[in-house]
Amino acid sequence: MIDQGNIPFLDLVTPHVELEDRLCEVFKKALRSAGFVGGSMVEEFEREFATYCDSQYCAGVGSGTDALRFALLGAGVTPGTIVITVPNTFIATTEAISQAGARPAFVDVDEHSYNMDPEALREYLETQCELGGSNDRTIHKETGETVAAVVPVHLYGQMANMDAILELADRYNLVVVEDACQAHGAQYFSEKAGRWRVAGSMGRAAAFSFYPGKNLGACGEAGAVTTNDPELAARVRMMRDHGQARKYFHDCEGYNGRLDAIQAGILKIKLQHLAEWNAKRQTNAARYRELLDSPQGVLRLPYEPSWSKAVHHLYVVQVENRDQFQQDMAEAGIGTGIHYPVPLHLQKAYGKLGYGLGDFPVAEAAASRIISLPMYPGLGADQQRRVAEYALRSVARTADRQSEFAPSMAYGGEYPGAAAYLSGNAAEVSGR
Repeated sequence: MIDQGNIPFLDLVTPHVELEDRLCEVFKKALRSAGFVGGSMVEEFEREFATYCDSQYCAGVGSGTDALRFALLGAGVTPGTIVITVPNTFIATTEAISQAGARPAFVDVDEHSYNMDPEALREYLETQCELGGSNDRTIHKETGETVAAVVPVHLYGQMANMDAILELADRYNLVVVEDACQAHGAQYFSEKAGRWRVAGSMGRAAAFSFYPGKNLGACGEAGAVTTNDPELAARVRMMRDHGQARKYFHDCEGYNGRLDAIQAGILKIKLQHLAEWNAKRQTNAARYRELLDSPQGVLRLPYEPSWSKAVHHLYVVQVENRDQFQQDMAEAGIGTGIHYPVPLHLQKAYGKLGYGLGDFPVAEAAASRIISLPMYPGLGADQQRRVAEYALRSVARTADRQSEFAPSMAYGGEYPGAAAYLSGNAAEVSGR
């Protein structure tokens, strides 16, 4: 259980203590059957998770990074092509693209949701690309590379605007692979389909991570690919197991990316509680919205459009003086996090791509202000009131200096976090 004197950013202890007996039975079952890799526990979880995601197929893999890499490869992404995504995400998104042999290209995010901005995607395709070549491929005008796919990231537990993204992808013959690693159970109302759709059911395929801190988390590393394409599902199952069509017969060069049986059994048990846990997160998000009501701009709260049912993997706010805010909260015994302090286009790992400060101003501005408050199913109302009390107390200091948030100033100015990072002063980036 957690220390009641402090409020952690995340509580991974309580749910596992509550399920301890059932989770231990999974381990005992594996011991008694020696079924550690593959087998019935993996297959049962795959069937149940596919159903949960309103998809026909699910292939369990070793991690969320494996899931996205295998989904891209299974969807036909080949070396030397371009895959479009966003700079405001964890680096695993672009690692999967690069490891599939493709080059990541970025478009900016929506200033309210932090997800891919369909208008930014449209501008990229209309100004930097053209339809041509064999099979009406989309070609990057400057480099001549084929643009193969789009990876929208359902960030913080909220789905991207998929109808608009899918319409553009269809027009330009691009594959869409959802990065749903933070969006287990999130929903999107599709005007085109006339119904609510679930994360993992809208693209050619989708990637999920079951890292322990996710809404559905394993007790270690795990991931899954969902799809309605039987051939893609079969390719992923081969790739995760050294390219084997059957034992010792290798149809392709694959990977060691299997989901182990114990993690699958744990996930199967926890999946039964996911809807309840997500509902509690949604209740907590609604309560935060009431408690954190403040003058406009002093504390910018998450935006949830009418077409979205977010599952609030993270509760991310914007503040003007993040370093001071984080320090104030820490002194009050309240945990916070920053997701993510440096956009990917400014990471040293991607310096060779040639991006610079100012290329994606919305993502850069958000990265200097976003901070995540405690969010988990067991977060109590009294704890949230305490979080809100200290949060408002801290931002009141900023309000005394600046009474109104000015987006034009935010998106036009220097991004000190990236500047500090690129100069090697990592401590300045994190505020520690």
